[in-house]
Amino acid sequence: MKKSKFSFKIISSLTLIVFVSFSSCTKDGLGFSEDIIVYEIPDPNSDPDPDPDPDPAVVIAADEDTSTDLACPSSGEFENNTTRNVDIPDPANVGEVDDRSCYSDYSESIIDDTTWGIYNITDGSNHWDTPGTLQPRIERASPIANANVGSFVKFNGDFRILEVADTGVFGSSGSYIAQAKGQHTGGGGSPDPAICLYRAHPVYGTGVNADKQVAFDIYAERILERGGSGDGREVVFLKKVDKNEIVSFEMKVGFIQDPNNPDLKIHYCNAIIGGEAFNWNIPEPDRGTQSKMRYGAYRVRGGRAQIRWANTTLETVNE
Repeated sequence: MKKSKFSFKIISSLTLIVFVSFSSCTKDGLGFSEDIIVYEIPDPNSDPDPDPDPDPAVVIAADEDTSTDLACPSSGEFENNTTRNVDIPDPANVGEVDDRSCYSDYSESIIDDTTWGIYNITDGSNHWDTPGTLQPRIERASPIANANVGSFVKFNGDFRILEVADTGVFGSSGSYIAQAKGQHTGGGGSPDPAICLYRAHPVYGTGVNADKQVAFDIYAERILERGGSGDGREVVFLKKVDKNEIVSFEMKVGFIQDPNNPDLKIHYCNAIIGGEAFNWNIPEPDRGTQSKMRYGAYRVRGGRAQIRWANTTLETVNE
């Protein structure tokens, strides 16, 4: 009790000193008074540092599939067991379609006078190939260009990405939006090998968008040797694009003469994505026998992939 009384006396004395000091200042004409001292008691439940500019909720695209059911319809509506060339009359997207997904078929939407090809696939939806072997896809293929110097296949289009596969592991996540292909001599690898694939990985938001894909990192998955797959490929980051952003895309695959040796040639795969050039020379060009490409949506080991393509053109030159 003595300690409590002593503390009370000190506090009372300090209060008196403060009061006298302020009273003295007022009397001396310095303009201080108790009326202008504001005491603010903080609310213990308030955010001590609120975000003055929080991220807005990610916008759902007009042609986005928001269904939570990623299984193929039980009706078998999209099984297409007799042909992989399942298309609509006069499609806006060029190239012959290869449909290996029972989740949906190719369809189209019109947004701001632009017709978009819709490519939606889900994990495990490849009903065409032996289960557990090849990945689901809805892709369109170009004609084949030969291996002569000056021959090439060139593709132009605009894409939008709404969703891609995610397993939680980088190596198995992501979905392909386009790929360069071409056979080669000497054997090894797939009979119809991929050479360079353009792979989109999800980027998640924060706050209200913490569990939503708000952007996508685009990578090039390139062979290190003819027929390479798995460890026989490198994955190189190219750029990031926003969800539903309209991005221009050009890819040209072909053969040119080696400027350092007229007896040799270069097999190239050059891409321009959103105005940025990403050029690459394919290894072992002397073994290449053709150039071709595909675009659409391919590979989904977890979840769903939703890719949109518009304004597509294909040019093939054979020398």
